[in-house]
Amino acid sequence: MSNVSDARSTVRGDLSGHPDASEMRARYDKVMGGRDVALVDAPVFLVGLYCAVSPWVLHFTASQPALVTHNLVMGIAIAVLALGFTMMPERMYGLSWAMCAIGAWIIVSTWVVGSSPDAGVVINNIIVGGLTVLLGMVCAGAAMRSRNT
Repeated sequence: MSNVSDARSTVRGDLSGHPDASEMRARYDKVMGGRDVALVDAPVFLVGLYCAVSPWVLHFTASQPALVTHNLVMGIAIAVLALGFTMMPERMYGLSWAMCAIGAWIIVSTWVVGSSPDAGVVINNIIVGGLTVLLGMVCAGAAMRSRNT
């Protein structure tokens, strides 16, 4: 009776000798889209959400109404890109460079869209834009690496 339980534990624990092991690995790689940075999607989403709510967090809704709408729209766009990276990685990682452009625009838009913003608004948009550019470059690098392999 103990031989049966010992045989089951060895069969369940080790799949390297399984005849379909290579097919299972290939299927897993296909589902994941060959991407190594699945953990980047969550920070991209969080940066987008923070960008969208930052006017209310920093209380510049009354002094910068145009920048409020701008940050809300840009934050939603970043969050939608993050959701796309998660749901359809092989199609969406080509838009990583667009996220870099959005981040650069968020930095510049403080002076273009805003009207004499104070230091808190400027620092907020520089940090959010910089993080967006950085995360976009990480996603773009992962997309280029997965295309090469």
